[in-house]
Amino acid sequence: MTRFRKLGRPASHRMAMFRTMVSQLVKHERIETTVAKAKEIRRFADNMVQLGKEGSLAAARQAAGFVRGDDVLHKLFTELAYRYIDRAGGYTRMLRTRIRVGDAAPMAYIEFIDRENELRQSKPATPQPPQRVPLDPWERSRLTKQFSPPKEEKSSDSEL
Repeated sequence: MTRFRKLGRPASHRMAMFRTMVSQLVKHERIETTVAKAKEIRRFADNMVQLGKEGSLAAARQAAGFVRGDDVLHKLFTELAYRYIDRAGGYTRMLRTRIRVGDAAPMAYIEFIDRENELRQSKPATPQPPQRVPLDPWERSRLTKQFSPPKEEKSSDSEL
């Protein structure tokens, strides 16, 4: 079973807070919260974008049961689904910002990547190395013998 952070709240309050924060993240595309909450929100927000990319009626009903507001649901299934059509995952970024004055809690921005007014530009995708054709064992054995340096024989100095 997946472990969640408790965040000092009962389960119903915690899920209500996550639903509201994910809805606000989708609506505004960047929110500031504590680091622990941002790490939890990231899981739910990425799941909602994945449902938006799926685009089926079942996915729309599942997302509607989580996010709050029809405008948020519409944005998930149109704008965000189109923006991340080629991305396999990792739709959000968390950037640590400051220490909150009142209780010294570490704060962070959580935002969607690949959008206007980003705090930090997303890294370009790393190119995949070309796939090598596997060699059969006999060919590999022949090639390793061909390129290995010859073994030097020990000379005995006792003959002198």
